Amino acid sequence: MDSLSHQKWHDLLSVWTVDPTLADVMFEDVSKRYAGSGRFYHTLDHIGAVLETVESLGSFAQNPNAVTLAAWLHDVIYDSRTSDNEERSAEYAERWCRKLSIPQGHLVALLILKTKTHDAGDDVDAQVLIDADLAILGASKPAYRAYSENIRQEYAWVPEGNYRMGRQQVLEGFLSKPGIYRLLGHIEEPARRNMAAEIARLADG
Repeated sequence: MDSLSHQKWHDLLSVWTVDPTLADVMFEDVSKRYAGSGRFYHTLDHIGAVLETVESLGSFAQNPNAVTLAAWLHDVIYDSRTSDNEERSAEYAERWCRKLSIPQGHLVALLILKTKTHDAGDDVDAQVLIDADLAILGASKPAYRAYSENIRQEYAWVPEGNYRMGRQQVLEGFLSKPGIYRLLGHIEEPARRNMAAEIARLADG
């Protein structure tokens, strides 16, 4: 991420009067994790996009700073071979919040955990975070295509047939919901078209 993002990180943590040196230490660790091998979509570019959307939806949030920190950290632990990334990312967030005396650590962790099922319920903070996380589904066709190709690269270890079957199940799960978004309703239809098109590509082989 660029220096502007570094500044945004410091601006956010200054809300809790975090020592700038400690903020730098955490920023370096977070940046290193998002730059890890095997990541093609779940990178700092994704985080930057999520943060932009969170900012645009900020007026809906009850705890906007906690939502923003959760956006930064929701994919900090990511390994496509495991199924507990959200739990480990939540633990990471809560641990660092204790170190930095950020009192909302538990709330940040709970928000991160909700990105596992993408079920926000009536929690408006979770609605903001989850909608922002899923905004890529309603992106332009080229952007969505690049996203789907990057996801495939993250699962390069999965045989093609198995991947097609598993990915199709994931997409159909989203399409079976009465609504994907709570606050970004204007991209609901583009998202459904994008996913239906990807399912068709997967089926064609």
